[in-house]
Amino acid sequence: MSQDASQARGAGAGRAVRDDDADPDDGRDETVNQRMDRNWVELLQELRVTQTGTQILTGFLLAVAFQQKFDDLTAGQHRLYLGLIVTAVLTTALALAPVNVHRALFRRHAKVRLVTVSDVLLRIVLLGVALVLAGTVVLIFDVVAGRGAAVGAAAGALVVLVALGLLPRLVRARDRRA
Repeated sequence: MSQDASQARGAGAGRAVRDDDADPDDGRDETVNQRMDRNWVELLQELRVTQTGTQILTGFLLAVAFQQKFDDLTAGQHRLYLGLIVTAVLTTALALAPVNVHRALFRRHAKVRLVTVSDVLLRIVLLGVALVLAGTVVLIFDVVAGRGAAVGAAAGALVVLVALGLLPRLVRARDRRA
């Protein structure tokens, strides 16, 4: 692609965009700008799924306080519930943060920074979702089946969530060995 074509793609007047392949060993023929555009689109897809899930989970948790049986919860269950609300609301806010970052960096030739910051935010959101899921399992099992069942369910949920969190690393490590 010529420099003129790069500028027509949105590099701006007087700014040259390098046409070098971003990573010649990855099997793709794309510039850094093309890679960042692709990465941003992929992050947006992940954020759409995560935002929807966190918003729905937060909404359900917020509704619990207005149920008749809420007053029957123990003081410890109330504290756990409030911790879950705070974690869920913060996670939901963090899931929306990449949109704000995009607005702040829009048309400032900062796509690399946008993708990098959004990637970190999404990783924190996934951790928050895992905490809310595990905590919700504990609360529900504690209310319905008792403390012993809650501990067992929490251990099971944490094992699954940690395994899912480690899965990408295991896949990458296996791919490097192959």
